[in-house]
Amino acid sequence: MPERSVAVSAAVGLHARPAAIFCQAAAATGVAITVTAPNGRSALAASILGVLSLGVDHGQVVSLSAEGEGADAALDSLAALLTTGLDA
Repeated sequence: MPERSVAVSAAVGLHARPAAIFCQAAAATGVAITVTAPNGRSALAASILGVLSLGVDHGQVVSLSAEGEGADAALDSLAALLTTGLDA
């Protein structure tokens, strides 16, 4: 199972607008992706309520994992988004 560990660069972490951007991007991949917070709790990356419930703050490292066709590309795109694109 492909996995990526990524530090969240958004100033507010995965809350409100950054979480919505992340979840929309995850849903658009068409791949079931799981995001795991440093506290060990996990959620589907496409679920806004699930991601918000993780309480991920700025600088914390999350793990992204997925299986199936397109998993590596999906994880790469979401990892890039978490490191650079959520404060727009």
